[in-house]
Amino acid sequence: MKRVLVIATGGTIASAEEGSGLAPALTGEQLVAFVPEVAQVCHVEVSQVMNVDSTNMRPEGWLSIAGEVRRSYDDFDGFVVLHGTDTLAYTAAGLSYLVQGGPKPIVLTGSQLPMGDPETDGKRNLLDAVLVACDDAAAGVMVAFGGKVISGASARKVRTRSFEAFDSLNALDLGRVRDGRVEWADGACEQMCGAARACAAEEVGGAPSGVRFYDELNPRVAVLKLTPGMDALVVDALRPACDALVVEAFGLGGIPEYDDITETLLAWVDAGKTLVMTTQCPYEGADLSVYEVGRAFCDRPGVLMGGSATTEALLAKTMWALAQAADPDGIVDREKLAELFASC
Repeated sequence: MKRVLVIATGGTIASAEEGSGLAPALTGEQLVAFVPEVAQVCHVEVSQVMNVDSTNMRPEGWLSIAGEVRRSYDDFDGFVVLHGTDTLAYTAAGLSYLVQGGPKPIVLTGSQLPMGDPETDGKRNLLDAVLVACDDAAAGVMVAFGGKVISGASARKVRTRSFEAFDSLNALDLGRVRDGRVEWADGACEQMCGAARACAAEEVGGAPSGVRFYDELNPRVAVLKLTPGMDALVVDALRPACDALVVEAFGLGGIPEYDDITETLLAWVDAGKTLVMTTQCPYEGADLSVYEVGRAFCDRPGVLMGGSATTEALLAKTMWALAQAADPDGIVDREKLAELFASC
């Protein structure tokens, strides 16, 4: 029988009404006890690394979860992370960069209703996540939710109430869980293994050596969503607190030329900071070379292209890459940053 470590972090699945709204209250052990079928699938142990509403999850929390996986990696066959849904996609993306090249599955799940609610989706999601974590074909970071299995770096929460809360953006679902069985989509196993191993194999300055854990992130990254009429002062206001911006441009990659928006953004990179360009559109990605209003950012040192990756993945990737490309004084090697960014 396989061994699975359930890492509990709080979230709706662990919440109860405390008089001022839902708040995490149940422990990981209590949550597992709600689903006795788990004991028929595998041997489970529980680690409670925190018990927070996922609104309060920060990059430090991603590091805590990754650290627990690292400490326990040799002792378990798979890992299930119980997490609040609101920032689950960010954590899934973060773990995808903090734990690379691993053959063992790390499966995130949660629920839209608390585990104690008679109508909860938590029981099914927890059991489904355990089934995925025990599947011989599973590898890398995934999300199991609402019957779907999604790559951790492609997930986004798209519904606030429905049980199928997550979609896979610009990537096919890896599979589904039906009647207690994991049904993988065509090519899913190759996709999982490739995604789990590609980053470690391509690490700049290193050689592939199986699973790799990282323990550094640079949290000084923000997402800037451009809006019609935005003042360039908004960009300037972010300068003291950020080393990089993930810029959600219009359409394929339009950047306004009025009110010095373009000039102010380019001044970021001229000052040694980083821009990651993406689109506000959830599907099909950005290409800033198509329109004149994006061309100024193409092939510019310090400007990275986000392609079709989700904003959640780009935020996590930028935090990870900045940390790995910085010297002890915090100076970022732009060439190394660009190579790291392109490798994963």
